[in-house]
Amino acid sequence: MAEEKVSYADKCWRKKYQLGPYKLAQTVEVPEAPLFSILDESAKAYTDKVAIFYQGWTMTYLDLKTNADRLASGLADLGLRQGDRVAIILPMSPQTMICSFGVWKAGGVVLLISPLSRAPEIEFELSEAGVETVICLDEADPRIVSLDTILSIRDRTQVRDIIITSRSDFSLEEGEARDIPGTINLRRLIAEADPEPPALDIDLKEDLVLLLFTGGTTGVPKGVMLTHDSLMSTTYSGLPWLLKPLAPGLNGKASILIVMPIYHGAGFFVVLQALQLGLRVMLTPDPRDTNNILGIVKEYRPLLILAAPTQLMRLVQMKVGRLPSLVVSTGAPLPLEIASAWMRETQMPITQCYGLSEGGMMFDISGFSKLTGFVREEKHAIGLPGPGVEVKVVDPETGKEVPFGETGELCVSGIHTMKGYWPAVGDGLREGGWVHTGDIVRMDEDGYFFMEDRIKDMINVSGLKVYSVVVEGVLFQHPSTAMAITIGIPDHERPGSERVKAYIQLKDDYKGKVTADEIIAFCKENLPPYAVPKFVEFRDELPMTAAEKPFKRALREEEIAKMKERGEIQ
Repeated sequence: MAEEKVSYADKCWRKKYQLGPYKLAQTVEVPEAPLFSILDESAKAYTDKVAIFYQGWTMTYLDLKTNADRLASGLADLGLRQGDRVAIILPMSPQTMICSFGVWKAGGVVLLISPLSRAPEIEFELSEAGVETVICLDEADPRIVSLDTILSIRDRTQVRDIIITSRSDFSLEEGEARDIPGTINLRRLIAEADPEPPALDIDLKEDLVLLLFTGGTTGVPKGVMLTHDSLMSTTYSGLPWLLKPLAPGLNGKASILIVMPIYHGAGFFVVLQALQLGLRVMLTPDPRDTNNILGIVKEYRPLLILAAPTQLMRLVQMKVGRLPSLVVSTGAPLPLEIASAWMRETQMPITQCYGLSEGGMMFDISGFSKLTGFVREEKHAIGLPGPGVEVKVVDPETGKEVPFGETGELCVSGIHTMKGYWPAVGDGLREGGWVHTGDIVRMDEDGYFFMEDRIKDMINVSGLKVYSVVVEGVLFQHPSTAMAITIGIPDHERPGSERVKAYIQLKDDYKGKVTADEIIAFCKENLPPYAVPKFVEFRDELPMTAAEKPFKRALREEEIAKMKERGEIQ
């Protein structure tokens, strides 16, 4: 009898949908309602509970809803039409959440732009999306985008209304609302508006709620279009699904510290999930201010923490100590050494969450086992696909499925996925609605997925594939390494081939005491010969993107420029 062929469509990972002793649902019922109903429902269920905590300042769920309702009315009075895009360009602050729900309740589409972006990037995104309304900071700050930046590019865009807010708004330092000619003050707009938002006729499957431009570190950014349905599905299939067995002691009672920037997809999506659960969402003004983050962690000891691997590394180095907090690491692959160091320091598990702006999420369920007191084997994986997420792994060149256990490109589809890249419906989606993620993964026998590398970060050494993430994993095993980034640089002696170069940030105790030769010798003991770095460079700091991801493109461009100056390449 012929052996029955098993495919990814069989969803073998569902057998592992278990949080300790609790079985998790294989499907999730997603409400057929607008995205802003998340806040409406939580305001009813958790009326006087704290929704947002910001440096000691708090706002209840009812107050968050009321402010959003008033802002929606104010935006409608300004002429905002259903489907209009509104750019929110703010640092970590309560205003981002107030404004997002206010825009949605007015029928608008939120365009999140990092406040660390440069003027040309902002001009491109505002122009590309046809934005007429911008919400930004009023005071000049050389580190981030503010009113001055928007004014400098306004004439080359369609921007009509500029709504301003101050860092001190919605905080313990709140003072008088500041008026600047030619702008609209956010607090005054909210205070003077009617508390009843406009009536809307929403098509949940077609109407957009969010635009996220992505790909800025690899080329021309593309706007990911997400609808009410897709973001509602992402919300309900995330933490609300994963933590449902713990709901009686969690919903409306626990806190989550968001260290990841909420002006990027990962942080923003988890905030929506936290609000659905009625959690106290704790925001930090600066994701890179480790001292402040450490102070919040030690004083308030939140149940959940969402952070990037680099942020966790800094906290470990500062001796965060034992904690009752469960950490969800996201934004970049989590090196095993950082995960192990965190567990040794805090005595608590750490889990990974994988997702992408285009849609689809995975959770490493095994990482939460310790919370239940029913410890199962923990895996250092990016996780299991959530309910409703269709997944397959294909050969990047042929597009055919690879057998279980073999590496290939991760592809996802489902209600979570984007409508397409702005403004074309279906752009970026393959036949059947599949998103090709560009991530190289493999799946084990339990249905857990493991990240190998990004296709664009793979290094070609004389035709052999070198996974930069694997090399970095070995570098992290060296006791001197605080942070490591590996890239491929052109091999001027072998056109078409690359050489491996490693950049290392040393721990303070090892600075000046470790040589490149020692690192290379260590790699020779732990890597195949072709994957061993040919060059090692030590740096006091390594470049990170605004989302706290290793900025590999910047290092590649820098290295190529040097090689051109030396005449090694054209």
